[in-house]
Amino acid sequence: MELTVNGVAHEVDVEDDMPLLWVLRDELGITGPKYGCGIAQCGACTVHIDGLAVRSCSLRAVDVDGEVTTIEGLGTPEALHVVQAAWIEHQVAQCGYCQSGQIMAAASFLEGNSSPTDAEIDAVMSANLCRCGTYPRIRAAVKTAAANLRGA
Repeated sequence: MELTVNGVAHEVDVEDDMPLLWVLRDELGITGPKYGCGIAQCGACTVHIDGLAVRSCSLRAVDVDGEVTTIEGLGTPEALHVVQAAWIEHQVAQCGYCQSGQIMAAASFLEGNSSPTDAEIDAVMSANLCRCGTYPRIRAAVKTAAANLRGA
């Protein structure tokens, strides 16, 4: 099977039922997406497929139809994605385990809504669990990223 991840085509030979998360981590060495729950509930494994946020722990790699982007492909150290920059500005991360999934969820969300309300941010971002409870910082970072995307 061929997967395009972060702009690079990869040929992988895995079982048909292997989740995308394990292909990324175990076969390709891409460790940004984390294993949290294994049942698509926590969001630590969130990646983009053609810009849409998906939970990679419950998606079979063989079913991927589109380009996969992980946190490693979202921005670069020299040119952070606007959401990554906002995360740093608001010092969102505490333990950091869920943050790649949170950032990927926020980036996808803002692609479709560059002027979200607090309620919209809370509804979308609370679907990704943060055991440290940094939701107020997450909301502030998403608002800052949205404003920066709008050029406000």
